[in-house]
Amino acid sequence: MKDYKVLFVDDDVNILEGFKRSLRRNYSVDTATGAMEGLKAINEKGPYAVVVADLKMPGMDGIQFLGRVRELFPESVRIMLTGHEDLDAAIEAINEGSVFRFLTKPVPPHLLTRTLDDAIAQYRLIVSEKEIMESTVSGVVGALTDVLSMVNEDAMARAARIKRFVRDLAVHMGETDVWFYETGALLSQIGGLALPENIRLKIKNGEKLTPEEKQTFSQHPMIAADIISRIPRLEEMSRMISQQEKYYNGQGFPEDGIRGKDIPLGARILKVVLDYDLLMNRGYSRKNTLLRMLDRKGRYDPAVIRNFIEVLQMEDEYELKQVRINELVPYMVVTEEIYSLSGMLLLRSGSELSLNQVDKLRNLDETYGVKQPFSVLVPPQKLREKKKAKESG
Repeated sequence: MKDYKVLFVDDDVNILEGFKRSLRRNYSVDTATGAMEGLKAINEKGPYAVVVADLKMPGMDGIQFLGRVRELFPESVRIMLTGHEDLDAAIEAINEGSVFRFLTKPVPPHLLTRTLDDAIAQYRLIVSEKEIMESTVSGVVGALTDVLSMVNEDAMARAARIKRFVRDLAVHMGETDVWFYETGALLSQIGGLALPENIRLKIKNGEKLTPEEKQTFSQHPMIAADIISRIPRLEEMSRMISQQEKYYNGQGFPEDGIRGKDIPLGARILKVVLDYDLLMNRGYSRKNTLLRMLDRKGRYDPAVIRNFIEVLQMEDEYELKQVRINELVPYMVVTEEIYSLSGMLLLRSGSELSLNQVDKLRNLDETYGVKQPFSVLVPPQKLREKKKAKESG
């Protein structure tokens, strides 16, 4: 059981020392005096398999503390220590889902160890189910992006281009769930599979759509959102994707009365990045693209577009280089199409290289040969380290 960490939180130091002495032989035990120290331990040393907290603590009681634990690390199994006079509060906490079990003090040693063993078993089950679910979700997402790549190369190329901007912008604004924003960007174009070719070409070339074509185009985010909503755990991503053509002032699609900060942050980010990508690919310079966007009053969240300009300024530090396959490293941005020696398109311009893509290109070079050298943008070392730290953290 020493592979799974247990945290005891109580305002009584003597009780904590007693737990540590009696359990340290069979369990990996940490202690914290009071709720604030407990939260500090969880943030610095967590996650813990099991968190045991006393109900009556000054400042923040056990129910409030374990509620915060559930927000920070929902997989951690929570146990409450109570006196006999507090049973009603403990039972209410169990019914609300805040705790796994409660124990009345003083706790018999055999009951404590049995409860800890049960809690660790529950933690292992939760983590195992989460890993299976994440693996399933990743597989489904991979299959959807593969389909998009085969059926609509332009849409997949656009998704690959916007992915790095969406991720970098979200991280720049303090968001930590890198996977959520990257995946949301990749899947945002799935609904484009349902758009007729003539509409896709008109949008790409900046031609005016008829009212009927506008109505058809407005449906593509909802089509994508409907597909994504059927994948477990991606409900929030579905909402982000459904609002990608929504203006900050409430106009745009869908016409649902939502506006301002009520629009998901991911959707507000997508709107800025998608419009930037569209204008850049119509041949506008970066300066003219941003001027046009800034002139569109009410369309974008001011905080998002301000942060996006800061992200673009950071990209000015990139160095344009000609490289060969063996010089590729993650986070380089390809600035021209990469082809095999036989003329097969391998990677679109604008793609930021992942470690997986670098490995694939090296394997393809060994098998089929790749036309090289080619142009890439190389981020400065400090920016590569920052991106790597955000992804691993």
